[in-house]
Amino acid sequence: MATAFVVVALTLCGNTSSDARTLEVGPGKQLALPSQAAVIAKDGDHIEIAAGTYVDCAVWAANDLVIEGIEPGVVISEKTCLGKALFVILGNDVTVRNLTLTRARVPNKNGAGIRQEGRDLTVERVKFFDNENGILSNDSPDSKVLISHSEFKRNGLCAEFCAHGIYFGKVALLRVEHSRFFETRQGHHIKSRAARTEVLYNQISDGANGTSSYLIDAPDGGSLVVRGNNLEKGPRSENPKVAIAIGEESTTQPSIEIIVEANVFKNDGNYETSLIWNSTATLALLKGNTLIGQTVPIRADGGVR
Repeated sequence: MATAFVVVALTLCGNTSSDARTLEVGPGKQLALPSQAAVIAKDGDHIEIAAGTYVDCAVWAANDLVIEGIEPGVVISEKTCLGKALFVILGNDVTVRNLTLTRARVPNKNGAGIRQEGRDLTVERVKFFDNENGILSNDSPDSKVLISHSEFKRNGLCAEFCAHGIYFGKVALLRVEHSRFFETRQGHHIKSRAARTEVLYNQISDGANGTSSYLIDAPDGGSLVVRGNNLEKGPRSENPKVAIAIGEESTTQPSIEIIVEANVFKNDGNYETSLIWNSTATLALLKGNTLIGQTVPIRADGGVR
């Protein structure tokens, strides 16, 4: 039976082994589970997942993959691979879109919807709900990451490690745009050790129940552009003093520029908070931000111009 499955799977869509193929996943399709597609996927393949809830996880080793839901209601849930994530991505230049990744749990409490271990990742219209980390990455100094039109809700946890909405290691570029982060628990909504981090036109909000620390954390410094976002700290924040922290752990990433402009920052807590805490030697440019509630532009020991 297993041999027959492999023969059928390898000949999907009638393409030769050198051609990119479309691998169809779902009820009544050639492959029942995403993990079955991951086992046979080759460089350049397109994985199309039909609607349904899949209690499954997958390790994606091939390069240049597109993994997408082809209709609403594609949910990957509960099961994790390698003690890491629902999707462990080892390949380079992978795109993930139109999925919901939810309830990733692992024994060390540092699981993720996506664990990114390859180079270059694009995430489009993906929902990450109730995971330990939404996305967690290894260091990959040449890697570029784009996250757009996605939603991160109720991710995060601090136990043996602190898990976050997203947490990227030392990558070249992290760009997050037109996405929503809501009710992150204990960790940061966005944590980035990237050489350059761009946070553009997002909604990043604790809400009434979120207990996050920082909204945006660039703990090693690096260049940072935060533009056009709606930012909110809520009444239950576990670190109410600051919304955006830069270089509070180290300054190992050179900070060529720090720009925070055209954001609306609201404090819904009964405390005073700062939009910026800048521990680097690079002066932060603050321009055209709107502050609402008990807020100040910058913490007293943070550089600004």
